[in-house]
Amino acid sequence: MRLSRWTLLWLALVVMIVAGVMIGTVRLSVADVLNGVMGVGEPLPVAVVRTLRLPRVLLAALVGAGLGAAGAALQGATRNRLAEPYLLGVSGGAAVGAVVASALHAPAAVVPIAGFGGALVAVALTLLVARASGGRGDARVVLMAGVVVGAFANSVIMVALANADASAVRGALWWMMGSAAEASWIQVRALGLFVAIGVGALIALGRAIDVLALGDDTAAGLGVDVTRVTLGVYVAGALLAAGTVSAAGLVGFVGLLVPHLVRLAGARTHRVIIGAATLAGASLVVGADLIARIALPPAELPLGAVTALIGVPFFLALLRRLA
Repeated sequence: MRLSRWTLLWLALVVMIVAGVMIGTVRLSVADVLNGVMGVGEPLPVAVVRTLRLPRVLLAALVGAGLGAAGAALQGATRNRLAEPYLLGVSGGAAVGAVVASALHAPAAVVPIAGFGGALVAVALTLLVARASGGRGDARVVLMAGVVVGAFANSVIMVALANADASAVRGALWWMMGSAAEASWIQVRALGLFVAIGVGALIALGRAIDVLALGDDTAAGLGVDVTRVTLGVYVAGALLAAGTVSAAGLVGFVGLLVPHLVRLAGARTHRVIIGAATLAGASLVVGADLIARIALPPAELPLGAVTALIGVPFFLALLRRLA
């Protein structure tokens, strides 16, 4: 991909972050944003920037970055352009772990760990279902197994919430639809660590994913350990799904749509695709969160609903172009 396109990706992300901090109930200027970041100037703008908007915008950016990278790697490893953390059951498993931990009133630090555990269990179940059907190496069978595991995960969540009080159910359902409204600097730091490790691991596996995309037999003939690479992609995807789900709930369509967009922009190798999808996913979710905040004031839309509303038309257009 050309240098100019990388520049545009970075520029788009910076513009979206600045816009996300500027726009809201209290309108801020660029100078207010800069002063707020540095902690100087009037107390109100500084408080709005540093306490409310900046952590929320950065959390949204990290969510998009993690989902974009995970989707790009999973699509390459499974050789299926419809693969993403949600469709492969990874996000659903992470949601089960996080919901159960929350229902048991576990400490906040335990929730992402529980989400990671749930995501790993979902990955294991997906591979076991695919193996039981005799299609472990078939990307289509793995995708269908992921859909089944995701549906099972949703059922487990419903059962876990069956005896909860109305306020708990309402909060859980809102969280499952995705929201960055409760963002804090602790969450930003924790998710930043998850994303750095997960994206770094996927980029390191990028060349092996390029070979894996040629088919398992061809990859094995070229010296790639197919099982190790596939497992590595799933574990890194599980880490990213667990972090994003624990921080902002279920946010769909990002991991599905963004890799297609960066391929259309000229990305070919998976190291480039994953890196570009990280930046594009961050911009997309920051923009979606901004829309969620300002579309119907004073109410706030679910972040996952906004990403779906944005993603569906784009994806249908892509399918028409690729057909």
